[in-house]
Amino acid sequence: MHTIWKGSISFGLVNIPIKLHAATENNDVKLRQLHKECNSPISYQKVCPICEKEVHSEDIVKAYEYTKNKFVVLDEEELEKLKKENEDKAVEIIDFVKLEEIDPIYFERSYFMAPDSNGGKAYALLRKALQESGKIGVAKIIIRSKEQLAVVRVYKEALLMEIIHFPDEVRNVQDVPNIPSEESVVKKELDTALMLVEQLTTIFEPGKYTDEYRTALMELIEEKKSGNAAVTGAIGKQPISPSNTTDLMAALQASLNKTAKKKPITRKKALKKA
Repeated sequence: MHTIWKGSISFGLVNIPIKLHAATENNDVKLRQLHKECNSPISYQKVCPICEKEVHSEDIVKAYEYTKNKFVVLDEEELEKLKKENEDKAVEIIDFVKLEEIDPIYFERSYFMAPDSNGGKAYALLRKALQESGKIGVAKIIIRSKEQLAVVRVYKEALLMEIIHFPDEVRNVQDVPNIPSEESVVKKELDTALMLVEQLTTIFEPGKYTDEYRTALMELIEEKKSGNAAVTGAIGKQPISPSNTTDLMAALQASLNKTAKKKPITRKKALKKA
């Protein structure tokens, strides 16, 4: 597994060197966009709407828009300093809570925690402590320049770090439109609904749930491949940006000037000079 973060996590005086590995993956079928006429893949450029030219990475700065069209520009050095100051800190478990106290709306992404060199004993200790106490740890961690709130829990034989949202990242349910107020429910309808719930109640077995759309889409793709319906994308030329156009015009003019200087003298002009 690819390591996406390397550092240490501690609880009390126990320090555990760890590595994080993504626990989930996105298996969506990715579709490309082609030009209908020639089947060439469509590319996207970063273009400044004012200068009307392509903007390269080295010409882009980061900024915060604090009001409409008003920005505070942040230097890379300033961002790197903030990042370094926080990354240098070891991840510390600051609280222990019960898992059922956290609503699922807070959970965002899962990572497997693996012990780094000489961390096996402390790793096993934390795992056992969580198992015996029935608690999970709450911690903070910097991943990809963003401070994250996280919980550490036991998943089968491994420790799992769950990145969770900060409270201000969860929207207020009162802002959701058209939610009906408390209304009286007809008892007969409720009894029927409860009966349906009871009939459909079972033990959760994740293996029985599959992405039927993705399966059908892949079957369609394979069918079209087998039926010689595949197309070959056209090999396109690199698009010329406005800045390149200026360079091209200058090169053309220089070529014309050079050609004019080397133009052979005609017989008529030679006689005139004589």
